[in-house]
Amino acid sequence: MSASSSRYTTVAILLHWALAFLLIFMIWLGWNMEDNASRFQLHKSVGISILVLTVARILWRGINPPPPLPEEMSPREKTLSHLVHKGMYALMLLLPFLGWFLVSTSSKPVPTVLFDTVRWPHLPFTEGLRGGVLHEVAEFLHSKGAWVLIILLVLHVAGAVKHEIAAEEGVLKRMLPGLFGKASPPARRGRGYVTAFGGALVFFGIIAAIPLLKSAGATPPPQLEAEADGMVSNWEINSDASEIAFAGQYEGAPFNGTFGAWSASIYFDPDDLEGSSAEVVVSPGSAATGKKLYDDSLAESEWFDVSTYPTAKVHLTNFQTAGSAYRADATLLVKEHAVTVPLDFEVTITGDTATFSGTAVLSRKALNLGQASDPGGDWVGDEVTVTVSGAARRK
Repeated sequence: MSASSSRYTTVAILLHWALAFLLIFMIWLGWNMEDNASRFQLHKSVGISILVLTVARILWRGINPPPPLPEEMSPREKTLSHLVHKGMYALMLLLPFLGWFLVSTSSKPVPTVLFDTVRWPHLPFTEGLRGGVLHEVAEFLHSKGAWVLIILLVLHVAGAVKHEIAAEEGVLKRMLPGLFGKASPPARRGRGYVTAFGGALVFFGIIAAIPLLKSAGATPPPQLEAEADGMVSNWEINSDASEIAFAGQYEGAPFNGTFGAWSASIYFDPDDLEGSSAEVVVSPGSAATGKKLYDDSLAESEWFDVSTYPTAKVHLTNFQTAGSAYRADATLLVKEHAVTVPLDFEVTITGDTATFSGTAVLSRKALNLGQASDPGGDWVGDEVTVTVSGAARRK
């Protein structure tokens, strides 16, 4: 056997150590992500990365067979080595798929956003299986399969070390290029780059494209036009200079966002507070926080459920003075849940222009937001502060 034929290809070596690092990190992460949503998302991201890299590794291995085991190894050792390798490849495919199935059938429907960039869909035909027996079975297999993988990793490392220190030809240096100087011949170049990596990318791309295709075929955003029965609006909002924003806590850290699409019809007169009122229509699907996981979560059924309820409404009544400012009752209608909270605001009128700012504090529990995955506010705080600000011109 020639020296070069005893080496793995460079690509095989890189994939080997990349997967080794990810698997060890994944095991640690699985033990240290309890009640930590960020690590849970990272766990899912790394799991899908392992799945895609394993696809590439299997395709590359099929095109570039590994070098034969040392002739000094006994038939029993060779058989055990092959079984360990096959078991590891099987688990590197099975465990990510089980994890994918777990997320898809969880009773707490949380989106998967890979590294906060790419939306990864749930497995098809699993919505009716959420929280059922199959989910529990998959959870058991996923947990126990991780222990089997740990055992195989230990056997794999132990076998490599054993054969390296034994009298026979070592196998470890075949995966450690450049560490043994001239005693270690260069790794082989290999072939089939397009097939191996192209196949893995196609596998990834087809699945990742599913959410994009769904969003492309979704119902277009509603035309927003606030109307109030019997009210004649006397102010026109400057939409370019106005905004509706929201803020809260996620895992103890603040987050904030804005609604990009909304419309308001307002009658406000400081000398006629009793007759003042306002109607605001908001598109919940326009909520933007600057973080894809949050935006995708807000659109889900347990939050704003934008596919079923494309608009939310706010009706302002009972205007009154509050010191040097004003207060009104804000009645919100979100997913057919109506809640009334006070809105404290200030208005400065100069001629035919006005500037305004106001604040209201809402309970997402009262509005039935996020009550499937986080009813106790363990991840997302229950209180959400909504602020309005901007400018208007008298009609």
